[in-house]
Amino acid sequence: MGIPSEMRDFWANGRRTNPFPIASPAEERRIQAARNCTQEGVRAGAKAAAIACVASAVPTLAACRMVPWAKANLNYTAQALIISAASIAAYFITADKTILECARRNTQYDKTT
Repeated sequence: MGIPSEMRDFWANGRRTNPFPIASPAEERRIQAARNCTQEGVRAGAKAAAIACVASAVPTLAACRMVPWAKANLNYTAQALIISAASIAAYFITADKTILECARRNTQYDKTT
């Protein structure tokens, strides 16, 4: 049962091909701007995640050594979850904000209407 391999290959290759073989210069600029926005967002997100990792690791690890409640209740898994949650949140929030800001900057409105 299933899809025959010839038909599957035809559908898979047909979906990948561009209906317009030659993109217009305006379309190429838009694609390049989108790619640059994404790369800029990833870079900014990685920087924010690294900063958040250090900023959350230092107090978490210090508290687990000095605060009696934290020493008793936060095992290694809990410490890792606290640190990684802060890093992941910082990455996605910063990447999202950067990509949206870059997209707004690249948006061109037609003011003739």
